[in-house]
This record gives sequence, structure tokens and C-alpha cells, in this order.
Amino acid sequence: MAKSAPIAVDPDNELDYEDGVSGKKHSLFERLYTGTGGFEIVGKRKVYYGIAAVLIAIAALSMGLKGFTLGIDFAGGSRIQLPAAADVTTSKVDEVYRATLHHDPVTTQKAGSGSSATIQIRSDSLSTEDADKLQTALFDAFHPKNSSGQADRNAISIAQISETWGGQVTHKALLALVVFVVLTMIYIAIRFERDMSIAAIGSLFFNLVVTAGIYSLVGFEVTPAAVIGLLTILGYVLYDNVVVFDKVEENTRGVLHLTKHTYAEKANLAANQTLMRSINTTVIGILPIIGMLVIAVWLLGVGTLKDLALVQLVGMIVGGYSSIFFAVPVLVSIKERWGPVAAHTKKVLAKRSGAGKARVGAAAAARAGSASRPVEPMSSGAPRPGARPSGKRQKRRH
Repeated sequence: MAKSAPIAVDPDNELDYEDGVSGKKHSLFERLYTGTGGFEIVGKRKVYYGIAAVLIAIAALSMGLKGFTLGIDFAGGSRIQLPAAADVTTSKVDEVYRATLHHDPVTTQKAGSGSSATIQIRSDSLSTEDADKLQTALFDAFHPKNSSGQADRNAISIAQISETWGGQVTHKALLALVVFVVLTMIYIAIRFERDMSIAAIGSLFFNLVVTAGIYSLVGFEVTPAAVIGLLTILGYVLYDNVVVFDKVEENTRGVLHLTKHTYAEKANLAANQTLMRSINTTVIGILPIIGMLVIAVWLLGVGTLKDLALVQLVGMIVGGYSSIFFAVPVLVSIKERWGPVAAHTKKVLAKRSGAGKARVGAAAAARAGSASRPVEPMSSGAPRPGARPSGKRQKRRH
């Protein structure tokens, strides 16, 4: 069976591509699943660089102007918690808090559902006197009950978290993040060649900045769970980059000894071959996260899980994008700037240009020769070559 010609994008319809032998049109989904290079990813890298630049700019502006909403574990403060009976709502609790202490709480939210539902108030650090005054006011307003069903003032718990503790938690979280990134960079540098390491680390930082920026933009509290989620998705980005670059390494092995394809074309083919795998991995990964958001946060009211779910959801989506549309183009850009790949690319393009000019010249010469060839007129009386003798000539012979 003859091999098919390389598949190219149909200029009249970007959603279809054409098999060079059979002329058969293939749909977008067929191109995704076959991974035969129907999507021009590396060739349109300026577009993807533009998208990345916009995302980074939005993230940087949000972090610079708005900053982060640090959770109580990082910033310190007081946490007040009471059972959420039928008549206890966040708005009523805010009213009691405001009337007692003459300022607004930092946050008030409901967590849990049914008999285990609670109202959680976060405020600045309260003095012993203010904490006692607030506890009394909340008890007089709602008469919360303990586990035995008795109205109990101690059903309202108040926990104090000092700024020193918050500073220690912040320091440890940042230390864990830095250690993780450094170890990741060392692994990438050992696992891949220099240029792949640079591209993978760039993809890692791109994912980190964009995820943190979106987290800042949404305004969710930064909690220890959010930091853990961020470390988790950085690990996912590393895994995705390893898979994609493995394919790039396989496709480009020995490409410098041939002049049929450039390094960029082989890398683009590798990106196409791993595109569907990255999409499937991302979709499968975010489905449980969406389930956690829907069930735990909206149905059960467990608000403490939303920070973990958001950072993982955003991180996995951005990670799936960056491994294909950012890391591979960056790798090709680095390769084509200097070194043997740059020289090889120029050589292949020069050869194609020369071959193309030769074909055009040969076709023009053939057309010119055909036009200048004289046409000899045929005598009306002479028979055509190969014609059968007429009947009149046959009679004369007899």
C-alpha cells in the first residue's frame, strides 16, 4: 500500500485538511484523534505568544493592584463559629456583630448543611473583652444549642490566631513552594537538554503566574489548602511537559542529518500527536474538581473546599494549554535562534526554495518550447499516416 503524502491545512477551509493522495477531506475531530500534523501550532506561535502575554499582563496587574486576600491562617485574627439554626443567617449575624463592635467582620460564611451547618465569622484580632461581649450578644440573639440540644453560650466558639503564627505559616508555605520549584528545575535540567529545560521552566512559571493572578482576580482567600493545590498543579504541568517533550525528542532525533523536514515541522508534528492526550488528561482531571465544586460547595455548603477547587481547576486548564501552545513554540524559537538547528533550518528552506524555482523554470521552458515548435501543414491529397486506403485507390490496383 502506498504511503500518503504529508497532510496540509486546506487554505479554503481551516476546519478541514486534505490527504495529498486520495483528496479526502477530514474533519476537525479526525485531525485531533489522528494527530498527523493538521494543526499549525509552531507556525502560528506569535498568536499563542500574544495570548500568553495578555494572560500574564492581566495576572500581573491583578496581583500588583488588588493583591491577595490572605486567609486567617496567614494573616492572623479571630475566628468565631456558631451553629446555623433555621433562624440564623449570615446577614443577621453581621447585624449583631456590627451592632456590638461597631465595625464589619472580614468575612461571614455558612459551612456544612443540615444539623452540622455552622456560621463562621472571620474578624481582626479581638481583645478578650470584645470577644466576650460578642459571644454574649450572639447568644442573646440566637440562643444556639449544644450537642445535647440545650441552649449553651459555649456553643459559640472563638479562636484567636496570632499574626506570629500566620507569619510562620506564610514562611513555610513560601519555602515549600520555592523548594518544589528548585527541585523541579534541577530534574528538568537533568532529564532534558538545555533548551528543553529552559522551555519547560518557562512553562512552569507561566502556569504559576497565571494561576496566581486569576486567584487574585477572583478574590478567594489564600489558605494552606490553596498552596497545596498550587503545588499539585505544578506537578501536573511538569508531567505534561515531560510527555510532550518526550515526543518532540523522539520525532526530532536525527533530523539534522536529513533535509526533508525542519526541526520546527517535526516539533509541530509532536505537538499534534500529543494534543488529544493533553485534552483528554485535562478533561478527566477537571471533572472531579467540578464535581467537588458543585457537590461540596454549592450543595453541601462546604465553603472551605472552594479555594482548593479553584486553584486546581484553573491550574490544570492553564497547564494543558501551556504544555502544547507555550512550551513547544518556546523550544522551537530558542532552537531556531542559534546553533545547529538554526543552520539546518536555513539549509532546508534554501533547498526548497531552489527546488521550487527549478520546477517553475522547467515548467516555463516546457511551455515556451511547445509554443515555438513549428506546425507542418498536411497536404489535402496525401493520406494521413496510418489511414486505410480508399476504395478508389484499391480499384486502380486491380
